[in-house]
Amino acid sequence: MKIIGLTGGIACGKSSVSAILKQKGAAVIDADKISHSLAEPGGMLYEMYVQHFGKDVLQDGVLDRGKIADIIYTDPKEKEWIDSKSHPVIACEMAKQLNAAMAESSAPAVILDVPLLFESGWQKYSDVVWTVAAKRDVQIERIIKRDGLSREEAEKRIDAQMPLDEKCRLADIVINNDGTEAELRQEVDSLWDSILGVRA
Repeated sequence: MKIIGLTGGIACGKSSVSAILKQKGAAVIDADKISHSLAEPGGMLYEMYVQHFGKDVLQDGVLDRGKIADIIYTDPKEKEWIDSKSHPVIACEMAKQLNAAMAESSAPAVILDVPLLFESGWQKYSDVVWTVAAKRDVQIERIIKRDGLSREEAEKRIDAQMPLDEKCRLADIVINNDGTEAELRQEVDSLWDSILGVRA
C-alpha cells in the first residue's frame, strides 16, 4: 500500500485531486475534516480556542471559522499559537486513522490530504509527495470567487502560507492545475496508474 502525501497552495485544487483519488478507491485521511471535527462544540480544539480567545470567536455556540481565519491571516503571533496547539492534536488523530487504514483497508493507496504537509512534517510518513499548484493570478481569481474576498485579502491569504514555489521544490510530483477539470482528471488518472504500475 502506497502512502501519498497530498498538499498544495490555497485555491490550487488540492481538494479536487483528493476527491478524484477517493473515487478511484484510495483511502483519504483529510486533515481539514479532522480539524473541523475537533473544532465542533465539545471537541479539543473548540475548548482550546474558546479558552484562549473567549466567546468572541463563537456564533450561535459554534466556532466562527471566518473570525478564526481573520486571526490567522492578520496576526502572526496568534497564528503561531493556533499552529502550536492545533498541529499536535490533529496529528494524533491522523496517526490513528493512518494506522487503522494500513491495518484494515484494502485500498491500494492512502492519501494524506494535508494543506500544511511540509510545515507539520507529515511528508516523512509519505512514500511520495504530490503538490497541486496554480499560477498566482489563477489562485487570486479562485479565492475571490469562492470566498467573496477582495484582491488584497486574497493576496494576504496566499502570502501567509509557505511559498508555493517551495512546496513544489520539495514535492516528488507537481500537478499544475491552471486548466480545466477534465485536464486535471486526466493528469491524476495518469499519476494513479503509475502508482499502481499500470502501463498505458
